[in-house]
Amino acid sequence: MKELFTVFGRIGLLSFGGPAAQIALMHRELVDKRSWLTEAQFLRALSFCMLLPGPEAMQLATYAGWKRGGVIGGLVGGGLFVLPGAMVIAALALLYGAYGNLPVVQALFLGVKATVIVIVIAALIKIAGRALVSRAHMLIAGAAFVALFFFAVPFPVVVLMAGIAGAVMPHDRTTTAPPPGGYLRSAGRVLLIGAALWAAPVVIVALSGSAFLLDVASFFSLMAVVTFGGAYAVLAYMTQEVVFSYGWLTTPQMMDALGLAETTPGPLILVTQFVAMVAGLAQGGTALALAAGALTLWVTFVPCFIWIFAGAPLIDWLDGRPRLRAALAGITAAVVGVIANLSLWFALHVMFSSVTRLQSGVISMVIPDPASLQPLVIGLAGLAAILLLRQKWPLALVLPLVAITALGLTFALGGV
Repeated sequence: MKELFTVFGRIGLLSFGGPAAQIALMHRELVDKRSWLTEAQFLRALSFCMLLPGPEAMQLATYAGWKRGGVIGGLVGGGLFVLPGAMVIAALALLYGAYGNLPVVQALFLGVKATVIVIVIAALIKIAGRALVSRAHMLIAGAAFVALFFFAVPFPVVVLMAGIAGAVMPHDRTTTAPPPGGYLRSAGRVLLIGAALWAAPVVIVALSGSAFLLDVASFFSLMAVVTFGGAYAVLAYMTQEVVFSYGWLTTPQMMDALGLAETTPGPLILVTQFVAMVAGLAQGGTALALAAGALTLWVTFVPCFIWIFAGAPLIDWLDGRPRLRAALAGITAAVVGVIANLSLWFALHVMFSSVTRLQSGVISMVIPDPASLQPLVIGLAGLAAILLLRQKWPLALVLPLVAITALGLTFALGGV
């Protein structure tokens, strides 16, 4: 148990840079250094986690902990993956609520957001190289992008249609043995207990009469079961709901939230905690913000433990189900289109100070005002691209460097 705490504590503290970097870190720690998982086990588990809603890197850490130490090991692995980042996000959200509108802070955030443009595009390139293995997958990715960017089709619909398209594509017929004996009874028990634990705080909030906390619990509970493809894939959908449906944050605040989540350890989906806390500060102060943050963490991550504890015994069996594998490949291809949509949406809002939404019949898309182009952001993004992609500098060094550069240039140009 001491070894579990040491290893997963280290992973949690060093898990910067989004899911690609986090998965690489776990591979190095769990496969290369300690042989807790074989290469085949690691890849099968990763494929299974990508099939589930929620952050695949956190679920992979939970599986590795479960494989090593049962349910307690899984709680340690997943919990320590999330906890350091959650603590940092809580502190940053409170500071942001107090000082986020200061010109100096906004200038620093300009550098952070310019760097995030590069991070998201790099993630798009990596995932596309792995996911688009055929012309059909390229078509699925393109269709997903068009549906989201030009027609604002709801994200869950895009995921469902991509899974169906993948499942009906030609695939091999190799199958494996039936599930382990007694699996259904065991999985059913896990699902019942897990669902009760997941729902308990939501019921308490409903009885308390807090409309805001009930909205937080309801929305982020829904997010927990539709976040296929990781946080990048669902951010545009979440932004649409948080900014336009609930009015909790403005679009610039939402982009600040993404920038902060990129700079902290842990899964990128911790952006939901930041959103809930900033909204709580606006609605009722620090106590409500802390309650909203804790509630969001609970409804977001408890399902991740449930999926792993209920489904982990099936990982080897599912790997041999050809139709499920094909559906997963379709969803993964759609994620490329989803991230492309997010990349373009985010870049437009950062590089142009004025962006409007065109609504004409079934078409719904964002249009920037060319006169509002910000050359400073383009220069900062170029600097970040050179340092991250060409020079291979670590993100933990590039982010503060570009942020300080943004502050200096803004000051020099008379913006602060």
